[in-house]
Amino acid sequence: MQRFFQHKYYLTIGVLLLSGIVLPGCVRGQLGKDNSEQYYNGMVVCAYPDAAKAGLDILKKGGNAVDAAVAVHFALAVTLPEAGNIGGGGFMVYRSAKGQTNTLDFREKAPAAASINMYLDSAGNVIPNMSLATHQASGVPGSVDGMIEAHKKYGKLKWAELVEPAIKLARDGFKITKRLANDLNRNANDFKARNPNKKYLLKDTRWQEGDILVQDDLANTLQLISDKGRDGFYDGDIADKIVAEMQTGKGMITRQDLKNYHSVWRKPLTGAYKGYKIITMPPPSSGGVALLQLLHSVEPYPLKQWGFNKDSTVQVMVEAERRVYADRSKYLGDPDFYKVPVDSLLKPAYIASRIKNFSWDAATPSNTIQPGSFAGYESDQTTHYSIVDKEGNAVAVTTTLNGSFGSKIFVGGAGFLLNNEMDDFSAKPGVPNMFGLIGGKANSIQPGKRMLSSMTPTIVEKDGKLFMVVGTPGGSTIITSVFQTILDVIDFNKSMQSAVNAKRFHHQWLPDVIEAEKDALDSLTIDKLTKKGYKIKVGGGIGRVDAILVTKWGYYQGGADPRGDDTKLGW
Repeated sequence: MQRFFQHKYYLTIGVLLLSGIVLPGCVRGQLGKDNSEQYYNGMVVCAYPDAAKAGLDILKKGGNAVDAAVAVHFALAVTLPEAGNIGGGGFMVYRSAKGQTNTLDFREKAPAAASINMYLDSAGNVIPNMSLATHQASGVPGSVDGMIEAHKKYGKLKWAELVEPAIKLARDGFKITKRLANDLNRNANDFKARNPNKKYLLKDTRWQEGDILVQDDLANTLQLISDKGRDGFYDGDIADKIVAEMQTGKGMITRQDLKNYHSVWRKPLTGAYKGYKIITMPPPSSGGVALLQLLHSVEPYPLKQWGFNKDSTVQVMVEAERRVYADRSKYLGDPDFYKVPVDSLLKPAYIASRIKNFSWDAATPSNTIQPGSFAGYESDQTTHYSIVDKEGNAVAVTTTLNGSFGSKIFVGGAGFLLNNEMDDFSAKPGVPNMFGLIGGKANSIQPGKRMLSSMTPTIVEKDGKLFMVVGTPGGSTIITSVFQTILDVIDFNKSMQSAVNAKRFHHQWLPDVIEAEKDALDSLTIDKLTKKGYKIKVGGGIGRVDAILVTKWGYYQGGADPRGDDTKLGW
């Protein structure tokens, strides 16, 4: 790959590019601040280097963006065990090179034996950790079915060819990064406690950077999925192993639950922001509705004039977030079980009425903000990958086990982790989940229901052409991280990598505090906001955004989040 020369050559190169002359080499340098590489044949940005390579190799073999997504997904199940998965679920937003769009909901479902009060004791109180660290915490997995349905509808290459890279990574092993070594060491005691007589992700000594992680049982499971497709997971030997594992800990998933699981194609949510078209995920993701509400809330304000992360910019964004998360608590849930008032939530007049009543002089206390009302209406660990192929087909996928390493319970003999997605339901109205999010009737537990999510895979168009593919993990911070990344590019003219690198902040109504990364807000901004009554908590990283931008020259510019092992590869 070839990088452009330094600044004195930029003018000449710019003239050549604008003249349509193609320079030799497969990499094109960015004419911008961070000198990022750009590509024109395709790009993969995801959370682990080996998974990114798996996806890029598929693109180079003639596969399209969906083919590459399948390869990346299964490779992440091997290389990113805290979030990549076959035992979890997620969402896909798809846009073809011709502008056709679709979304795939492969979110987990509550088992048939689930019930509204299943996590409450006899006094009606939530039983600690039952929805997080037990066999009862797992919803019926959707990832395998989701990948199969995506490939069936849009894939080009043979299914087995797409699963093969993951099988090889699991059987031959791969070198682990320092971050993964630290994560494995930090969770070793939980793995031991929750998995008697199992040795998955464990070794006699501490994991070190560069150690080879081999996962034979997972390789065998992936081989069955490769050979038999859906039946290799939801039926036969693996289904038997899942049910047997459930029975060891009073889990609820049965063979019938597995047989009945199917992902769902849903109509994308679309909206506009300053001339850009936003294509995002509908419920049971809350992310799409919330993102469009946030963008519409701040659109009338001169954010660029005020400046990136300055006090007025932060204030209007926080006040929008406060109101949007309040709405989320009441109105968002699985549309197959609950009438979600999407149209009402996205009406411009409603959004304007919600944001207009804040004061520039003082913070609005969250205890004075309630979900809005409409006439006639009755009432953290995840991963994301963005892919664009040579033709311009684009995929944004966010997938999860919920908590880091899910429930930390492995399926014996199959080598994969179970999710703890049942915690994303509202165990009891008004009681926060692990991310501090409040919910109610719309997100109550029911058999076969999909739990609410914050995942926000999103594609952005400009003038009818692909502009951006974006998403992130981060629990409740997913929505605000995607929101800020889009603003950073559109309003603050940042390159894709600069937008991904940019320090972030977050507010979610309750608790009533602005969480900010270190150095996200300067001392003057903090002082001004504090004097207005805003509570600011400075902490660790927020989100791990992986995104792709299409430049005005038509090249792909990646943004891989430095907060993790995230990697961008293209050709």
